Amino acid sequence: MKTLAAVLVELGRPLELADLEVPLLAPGQVLVQVAFSGVCATQLGEARGLRGPNAYLPHCLGHEAGGTVVEVGPAVTKVRVGNRVILSWMKGSGIDVPGTTYRWGDRTVNAGGVTTFATYTVVAENRLTPIDAAFPLREAALLGCAAPTGLGAVFNTAAAERGASVVVFGTGGIGLCAVAAARIAGLGPIVAVDPSADRLQAAERMGATQRINPRELGDDVDIAAALKKIAPQGFDYAIEASGVPDVMSQALAAVRNRGGTAVLVGNAPHGRKLEIDPKQFNLGKRLLGTWGGDNVPDRDFPRYCEMVGDGRLSLAPLMEHEYALTDVNRALEDLERGTVVRPLLNMAVA
Repeated sequence: MKTLAAVLVELGRPLELADLEVPLLAPGQVLVQVAFSGVCATQLGEARGLRGPNAYLPHCLGHEAGGTVVEVGPAVTKVRVGNRVILSWMKGSGIDVPGTTYRWGDRTVNAGGVTTFATYTVVAENRLTPIDAAFPLREAALLGCAAPTGLGAVFNTAAAERGASVVVFGTGGIGLCAVAAARIAGLGPIVAVDPSADRLQAAERMGATQRINPRELGDDVDIAAALKKIAPQGFDYAIEASGVPDVMSQALAAVRNRGGTAVLVGNAPHGRKLEIDPKQFNLGKRLLGTWGGDNVPDRDFPRYCEMVGDGRLSLAPLMEHEYALTDVNRALEDLERGTVVRPLLNMAVA
């Protein structure tokens, strides 16, 4: 059988649509029919060549989706045909298969353990999390990267405690979910910082109590001064989800002395460096990195599904813009311009 897929052939060039020949499944591999796939800054960075040299071209893209299992390979026990699943780059239990290859005429197309810009995709067993048959696949797609990364940055990495103050820098898909996690965890105040008025409005819908738009500050007011008015002693936590090194430094500067914690989530372009005043650490501040919110998919993804199901977590602001797979390049362009929060590829749309 064949699958329609969006393939990165050359850095800095639009993705190409290709009918790929689906290979026979190897042990530990699963064939999934993709319903919805998220499009995030990681794919944008790959396509634009911002993540450095790429030795695997041409290759498939995408790492978060919701879909249905249509075939299982030898030795697979975690899922069975008919299961609805979350597809994620985050590794859970099951067999870890490094990747596969597809045939595109006389060309070989590479794919990692999970790729999602396709109508059907071969995925490693450990990149799948089965979900309830009634759980909507649109939301499932966002539970593969955007939501767990933002939620986990607060719940797992920061381990933020109720009543603590937090500032979130960057309110794209991940930042919005960090805001939602802060609300769910009972934090406050919850301050969102972003140069986009639309994204700040979305942050308020997700639970931000205050917002700061750097573009609207006066010439004599900087972000640090604006934040100090809200938290004179500094914030307990700062979550950085912008991928901008200067903003990462602002996040560390924004937390309080003697125990304030900044968590860096954003991916900076390849080659960019972060400059930090060492005095920040002498003041007792902590700077943490995170591997996608430090989630354990088999433990955390079902918990996030419950939050969606019982109404504590609404992903509506992240699901407002759908695109056909054939419009994947427009989705990337809109994400790059900042006119959408999280493009969703709907495989049912022609």
